[in-house]
Amino acid sequence: MTFTVLIPARLGSTRLPNKPLADIAGVPMVVRVAQQALRSGAQRVVVAGDHFEIVAACQAHGIEAVLTRTDHPSGSDRLAEACDLLDLPDDSIVVNLQGDEPLMDPELVTDVAHLLARHPQAAMSTAAHAIDSVTDFHNPNVVKVVLDAQHMALYFSRAPIAWPRDTPDALPSPAPLRHIGIYAYRVSFLRLFPKLAQAPLERTESLEQLRALWHGHRIAVHITQHAPGPGVDTPEDLARVRRLIRG
Repeated sequence: MTFTVLIPARLGSTRLPNKPLADIAGVPMVVRVAQQALRSGAQRVVVAGDHFEIVAACQAHGIEAVLTRTDHPSGSDRLAEACDLLDLPDDSIVVNLQGDEPLMDPELVTDVAHLLARHPQAAMSTAAHAIDSVTDFHNPNVVKVVLDAQHMALYFSRAPIAWPRDTPDALPSPAPLRHIGIYAYRVSFLRLFPKLAQAPLERTESLEQLRALWHGHRIAVHITQHAPGPGVDTPEDLARVRRLIRG
């Protein structure tokens, strides 16, 4: 199978201005993300930026990039525009890799794309790994997912799910799953997604993927044994990733 990796990148960031261009060992962060994606076996890796500086930085390092509008409310809207700019066929598969994940394992990118290809009944696929900390289980910034018998998502939540009624101070068994924010889409669904009405549950949890479930679309979930490397949201995150890459 073949797939394309699209990397949405927005220059404006409240907590870390000009985040896609942040230097990591001499390379802009978004370029480093694209270089990781190229190791996944993707047929094509394209950055979808909202500013000419992002496009120019990518092109200077031999990375394909397209300039998208600045008014997209979410990364998936930006990717839908990129699919049109690149004239991608409806039946092709696109992996959405965030531009602030310079330590993402290329193998996980491959696994998510291949999972979607194996499940024609699913519109999307994503990934998760087991939670081994009660603190993480109760942390609302750690998004949890519960699955059915076919490893399709039943629900995503910031709350601790599934709740261990009889042992509330312990982790449930089997282990709860932490959602990893990487997605593969069928391009036909990616074009449809921005047109779907926002779901009440999506607004409540502030989780965009709940819109797909609300409207009856299925999400296949790959279980990985390893958590991905840390992403970059704050200056402190950036300093940590710089240290890891230098090391």
